[in-house]
Amino acid sequence: MKIFFGIILILSLLASIITVFLVAPVEETMGVVQKIFYFHVATAWVGFLAFFVVFIGSIGYLIKKSKQWNIVAYSSAGIGVLFTTLCLISGSLWAKPAWGVWWVWDARLISTLVLWFMYVAYLILRFETEGSERSAVFCAILGIIGFVDIPIVFMSVRWWRTVHCDLIVVERTGLTPLMLLALLISVFSFTLLYFYLLMMKYEIEKTKDEIASLKEKLRE
Repeated sequence: MKIFFGIILILSLLASIITVFLVAPVEETMGVVQKIFYFHVATAWVGFLAFFVVFIGSIGYLIKKSKQWNIVAYSSAGIGVLFTTLCLISGSLWAKPAWGVWWVWDARLISTLVLWFMYVAYLILRFETEGSERSAVFCAILGIIGFVDIPIVFMSVRWWRTVHCDLIVVERTGLTPLMLLALLISVFSFTLLYFYLLMMKYEIEKTKDEIASLKEKLRE
C-alpha cells in the first residue's frame, strides 16, 4: 500500500512540475516569476488542511482522551508548520518582483505569520513537556484556538484593504484553462504529499510512544 501510494505521489509531483513549467503559459504581466503562484497556493492549502486535522485531532483527544488522536494532531502540526513556512517563503519570493519588496505588513501576511507562530508555539510546548498528559491537554487547547485564525487568514482580503490577491483572481483575471489545470494538479499533488507525510509521521510517533510505554513497564 505504501509503495503504491509512493508511486502515485511521485507521478503526481512530476505531473505538477511538468504542467507548471512546460504546459502552463507564461503570464504576460509578471512573466516566469508568476509560476511561483502554483506552489504558493498549494503550500497554503496544505497548511490549512494540516491545521484543520490538528483541530479535529485536538477535539478528539479532549473528548476521548485517546493517544491516537493526540499523535495525529501532533504529527499534522509539524507538517502544517513546514508547509506554512514554505508558503511564507514562496510568498516573499513572489512579492519581491511583484511589489518591489520582500514583505509588506498586509492583513493576510500578518494573519498567516500569527498562524505560523501559534503552531510553532504548539510544537515547542509539546517538545518541552513530551509525555505529560497535562501538556497534551494544553497543546490540544492551543491547537483548537490556533485554528480560529484560519478563517481570518482566508477572509482577510475581503474584510480589509490589502495588496494581497484573492482566489477570486482565478475568475476575474481569467486564468487560462492550462493555468487552472496546473494549479489544480499542484494542489492535488501537494495534498497527496501531505497525507503521505502524515502517515509516515504518525507511524514514527506511534512507535516512539509504544517504546516509551514499554520502558515504563520495565521500570515497574
